[in-house]
Amino acid sequence: MNKQDLVSVVAETGELSKAKAGEVVDAMFDAISGALKKKEEVRLVGFGSFSISQRKAGKGRNPRTGEEIAIAASTTVRFKAGKSLKDDVN
Repeated sequence: MNKQDLVSVVAETGELSKAKAGEVVDAMFDAISGALKKKEEVRLVGFGSFSISQRKAGKGRNPRTGEEIAIAASTTVRFKAGKSLKDDVN
């Protein structure tokens, strides 16, 4: 499922136009992104939680040359599925 498929489902389920459903989906994504930028956790009960995690700097190897390279520290997004989502999938 891609974003357009999601918009279509929201439009049908919510009895909205596709344009309005697209605005709703975009607003939801913007709200989640905004909270994560502020380093806040987003908890959607039953669905799951989005959070920010820090990765430490480290060293790796270039697989072609075997040369050692430095890997910079970075911030990443983590998602942990909620119980209801896990149960629905299984």
